[in-house]
Amino acid sequence: MVKLPIYMDNHATTPVDPRVVEAMLPYFTTKFGNAASRNHSFGWEAEEAVDLARNQIAAIIGGKSKEIIFTSGATESDNLAIKGVVEFYKEKGNHIVTCVTEHKAVLDSCRTLERQGKATVTYLPVDKYGMVDPEDVRKAITDKTVLISIMYANNEIGTIHPVREIGKIAKEKGVIFHCDAVQAVGKIPVNAEADGIDLLAMSGHKIYGPKGVGALWVRSKGPRVRLTPIIDGGGHERGMRSGTLNVPGIVGFGKACEIARAEMAEEAVRLSGLRNRLQAGLFERLDEIYLNGHPTERLPGNLNLSFAYVEGESLLMGINDVAVSSGSACTSATLEPSYVIRALGIDEELAHSSIRFGLGRFNTEEDVDYVTERVTKEVRRLRDMSPLYEMAREGIDLKSVHWKAE
Repeated sequence: MVKLPIYMDNHATTPVDPRVVEAMLPYFTTKFGNAASRNHSFGWEAEEAVDLARNQIAAIIGGKSKEIIFTSGATESDNLAIKGVVEFYKEKGNHIVTCVTEHKAVLDSCRTLERQGKATVTYLPVDKYGMVDPEDVRKAITDKTVLISIMYANNEIGTIHPVREIGKIAKEKGVIFHCDAVQAVGKIPVNAEADGIDLLAMSGHKIYGPKGVGALWVRSKGPRVRLTPIIDGGGHERGMRSGTLNVPGIVGFGKACEIARAEMAEEAVRLSGLRNRLQAGLFERLDEIYLNGHPTERLPGNLNLSFAYVEGESLLMGINDVAVSSGSACTSATLEPSYVIRALGIDEELAHSSIRFGLGRFNTEEDVDYVTERVTKEVRRLRDMSPLYEMAREGIDLKSVHWKAE
């Protein structure tokens, strides 16, 4: 029995795992102390809970607990990493290397620094699968480069970048490497040390933890990375991020990491299977549909498809009992086609028809089969109303048609 509505937008956010809720609950009521209150048992209890979470979070990325800096989420972590490095290392240089398909938290931080005259930025292109070429990273580095910022896995198309190769180049050149690993942590194996990452951003709500809590992993040696804080106050979090810690959120984030670490391998196999079932089902039933992103080097639960001759927003409205998206959650307020999809070289019409399915821990085969039928039916209905689809079916080359203006 399928329970409607079906949630398939797990890249935007995830439901909190009941085991995470259970771990958090005492910290709202009986264990409510401030982790910075060092002179009584309520504070000690909170501090102990935060220390445990630091260990749980560090363990999932192969770091040390003292290297975890708590933030309000990955947007803040990205801002702290990028702006903090540029400010601290301004005597060394002011050049950043990033890529055109990064999350807006990275792109907009870079643009702000450019506008303020604090940095110059190279925005690298991606190939047709959305992957950045490590050699392009190497060529872009100058003697003024202080930061490379390349995400681990893309939030829209699921493509996993060759992070370890980029990390090696960063080490060779002595440049700090920041990685927005929000979509990767807890879904695929991530090892910041082995990957050569120096700053790694993550978020609780993408891995069945609560919203409003995230972390920035800051390498403590080989090299020790220094940051200028962007929030001033009581000097919490080794002086890098002041503010009273969100203890219940941190406890939940830690528990979510512990669960993900234990279950990730098994969950990835299950989600890949569901994703492949959805993909096969839609490709069997519909023509003129295209996969966006890398066919194999992609996140287990990600499926991004373009349905030619169908407006993505119309499709979303037509399947209103299924939650999917037509771009990243942070940019869905705009009606422009996704900048990530356009960066793959896909034309505007096809980019407008792209839909992101994000499968997650609580999706089932029944969900997948329902969504397959629902999407198929709606795509057919919309195409029946499309004269362009009819013309294409008749073999007319639409690119060669000269449309007469009124």
